[in-house]
Amino acid sequence: KGLGGFHIASLASNDDVVARLRERKRRPSKPFALMALNLDVIKSFAYIYPEAEKILTSPEKPIVLLPIRSNVKISSLIAPGLDFVGVMLPYTSLHYILLENTRDKYLIMTSGNEYGKPMCINESEAFKRLSKFVDYFLIHNREIVNRVDDSVVRLTDNKPVFLRRGRGYAPAWIRVPLNLSRPIIAFGAELQTAGAVAFEDKVVLTQYIGDADDYDVVNDLDKYVRFLIEVYNINPSESIIVVDKHPMYTSRRLGEEWCSKYGAKLVEVQHHYAHAASVIADHKVNPNTRAASIVIDGMGYGDDGYIWGGEVIEASYSEYRRIGHLKYQPQPGGDSATEYPVRMLIGILSSILNEKEILNLLNERRLESGLKWGLQEALITYRQSITGRIPLTSSIGRILDATAALLGVCFKRTYEGEPAMKLESLAHNGRLIDSIEAPVKNSSGSTIVDTTKLFETILSNIDHEPKNLAYSVHYRLGESLAEIAYTAKTTHEVGVVYMSGGAAVNDIIVKAVRETLTTRGIEVKLPRRIPPNDGGIALGQVVIASLHGKHYYAESL
Repeated sequence: KGLGGFHIASLASNDDVVARLRERKRRPSKPFALMALNLDVIKSFAYIYPEAEKILTSPEKPIVLLPIRSNVKISSLIAPGLDFVGVMLPYTSLHYILLENTRDKYLIMTSGNEYGKPMCINESEAFKRLSKFVDYFLIHNREIVNRVDDSVVRLTDNKPVFLRRGRGYAPAWIRVPLNLSRPIIAFGAELQTAGAVAFEDKVVLTQYIGDADDYDVVNDLDKYVRFLIEVYNINPSESIIVVDKHPMYTSRRLGEEWCSKYGAKLVEVQHHYAHAASVIADHKVNPNTRAASIVIDGMGYGDDGYIWGGEVIEASYSEYRRIGHLKYQPQPGGDSATEYPVRMLIGILSSILNEKEILNLLNERRLESGLKWGLQEALITYRQSITGRIPLTSSIGRILDATAALLGVCFKRTYEGEPAMKLESLAHNGRLIDSIEAPVKNSSGSTIVDTTKLFETILSNIDHEPKNLAYSVHYRLGESLAEIAYTAKTTHEVGVVYMSGGAAVNDIIVKAVRETLTTRGIEVKLPRRIPPNDGGIALGQVVIASLHGKHYYAESL
C-alpha cells in the first residue's frame, strides 16, 4: 500500500518472476516501472542525465524514463523491445524500509489493478481484486481517500515532458491569459484522460484518470470532477460543460448526462483543435494571437468525419483552420487495424502493389504471422482497401504502426502506443537515408504529406538496416509537417510553432521539426505544465469553450 493506491512489487532481476507476473496480470509486453533505493542503484542499470537527475530527486518523485545500460542485471522482460525503463525513487518511509531490505535494492513497482481497471486504494478492494496476482500484502493504517497514479515524465529533445500527470503534480491549477465569465467543466477525451474545472483565470486539471472505455474509470472521472466542483464551490447549473466532438466517446456521454441533470450548456470541441489550444494556453499565448501547431496522435474525430491524427492547425482560442495534414490512408477493419498493424500496412500498400505483390511481400518478410487468419485475412484486407468503402485516417500513429509491422518490430499491439514506442527505440541509433521521402504536395485544394510516396521509398530501400529505415521514417514525417507549418503566415508573425498530441513526445520527430524550423529562425515549443497527450486536452477544451462561438455548440440533447 502506497500513498495514492496499491502497487504490485516483485524482483526485477529474475526472468521467471517477471514472466510469472506478466502471466498473472495478463500484461504480455507493457513495460513495468521500477523503484530504486537511490541514484547509485539506478546508475547500475540506467543512464541518468543531469536534467533527469533533477526530476528524479524533486519533491514530486515521478517515474522518469531512462536509457537502459547494456549487460545489466535487470530482466529483459521488464521493457521488452524498448531501450528505456521507467524508474522512480522512494517517496514514503515504507518504500525505503522495503528497498533497504531487498537483495537488489530495486524492485518492480507496478500499479495494483486488474487489466484496464483503476488502481486499488483500500484493503478490502485489494484483497478482492489482487489476490489472484500476488502472494502477500504489505499494508499500513493510513487511509487513501483519493486515488492518484504515479506521474510519468520523459525527456524529449532534452527537455522534460509529461506522459502522465498524477501524484505530486495534480490536482493543481494552471493560470491562463483569460478571465472566465462563468465556470467551465471539461471532460477530456477517452484514453489516458483527465477532466478539468475552471473559474476566473484558473484551470484545475484532475489527476490522470485512465482510459474512459472502462466503467470504473468513467466513475472515477465523474468522482474526481465532482470533488473539484465541491472544493471550489462550482455550481454545475451555472457552468458550461465541454466534451470531445467524437460522438461515441464515453467521456462525452458523461458530459451529456451532466448537462441533462443540471440544465447546463454543452459545448463540443474538435479533438485536435483542443490539443492545439492546450499547448498555446500552456504557454500563456495572448487570446488574440493565432499560432500554428503540429498536432500528431493516434486518432480524433475530424470535422469531415474521417479519423485525424497528423495535423497542422492554425488556431487561437476562438477559431482554427486546418492548413495541412498527412495523406488519408485506408484503415481496413477500423479499430482492428490498430491492434494488428499489418492490416494498416496492407491498406497503405494497396495503392502501390497489386494483390500478388502484397502476398509475396508478406511471405518474404514473414508478416502473415501478424494477421489472426494469415494470408486469407490478407486477401480480404487488400480487397476491402481497394473498394474505397472503409474508414480513412490521417493519423501519424497508424503510419508508425504500419512501419513497425513492415520492419518486423511489432505485429500485435498489446498496449497503447506499443508499435510506435518499439519503432522509436529501434530508430534511436539510426541515421537518415537520403532517398527516403515524404514529400509535401497540394491535393484537391489541401496541403498534404504524401505518406504513400513515403512507403514507396521505404520499399525501394528495404535492404537497408532496419534502424536506419525507422529513423528515416520518423525524421521525414517531422520534417514535412514542419515545412507545412512554416508556410503559415502566423508562424512568421509569432516566430513559434507549437506541438501537441500523443506522438509529440517522439524524440526523433520533435528533433526533425526543431532542426527544420530553428535554422529559419522559428522556435518550437511543447507543453511543459501538462501532458501533450489526452491527459492535457481538457485545458484546451476549457479555453476554447470560454470564447465559444455558436458553431461550437452541440445540438440540443
